[in-house]
Amino acid sequence: MITLITGGERSGKSNYAENLAKNLSENPMYVATARKWDEDFKLRVDRHQKNRDAQWINIEKEKQLSEIDFSGRVAIVDCVTLWLTNFFVDTKNDVELSLEQSKIEIDAIAKQENTTIIIVTNEIGMGVHAETHIGRKFTELQGWMNQYIAQKAETVVLMVSGIPVKIKG
Repeated sequence: MITLITGGERSGKSNYAENLAKNLSENPMYVATARKWDEDFKLRVDRHQKNRDAQWINIEKEKQLSEIDFSGRVAIVDCVTLWLTNFFVDTKNDVELSLEQSKIEIDAIAKQENTTIIIVTNEIGMGVHAETHIGRKFTELQGWMNQYIAQKAETVVLMVSGIPVKIKG
């Protein structure tokens, strides 16, 4: 089962996802997709890891989510935006190839049985229009992937100012 949690930056997505996972499992899995681009980002990742206690199984996976065995688990994948950035950079900003590769990964984890996967994403297309051509291309990629995951998800929740609004399921 897939639950997609979407919304703007600092809308409460990750907090909502973590509380949901803890209510569903005593030992949820947290899959962090961030690439440690620089020292500041590394410190941010380290801080996030320290905020999760021993209850959590922490996994870092930049792209290949299909390599994770989610069977019998409740897991959070946080977040699609950082995950897609890894594909986008590695394909030299090729939207079609990034979308193709990321869809393969989503399809693979969706096929795993007896799972509850909570996927966190951003609605970056709801804000200011991207200033650069690359920014606009990434916004398109993000929007198409969000639609793809939402179609596969049994539940979709939009976070608005810390308030969950169920839009599917």
